[in-house]
Amino acid sequence: MTTFDDRENAFENKYAYDEEMKFRAQARCNKLLGLWAAELLGKTGDEADAYAKEVVLSDFEEAGHEDVVRKVAADLGDLADADTIRGKMAELLRIAKTQLVKES
Repeated sequence: MTTFDDRENAFENKYAYDEEMKFRAQARCNKLLGLWAAELLGKTGDEADAYAKEVVLSDFEEAGHEDVVRKVAADLGDLADADTIRGKMAELLRIAKTQLVKES
């Protein structure tokens, strides 16, 4: 293998790793958002965990994160609007990234 091939493989591996970490961070963020929303809805224990899983799965409906915002906003009703949810997502994404770095 040439040096060029080695560098190309290294860049491809780094790209794959970075994309996996982005995916994991967003999934963790969605779980944390689900737990936050569950608390607002008065859910605890297994019920809160099940709701958080629903929120994570809702992110697979379409590209982007608006599907999650719509689901949580619809579920919360007057408890939180879409802008509040987006702000909470931004806060929780930072927390999720920090948690993943500490776990690595």
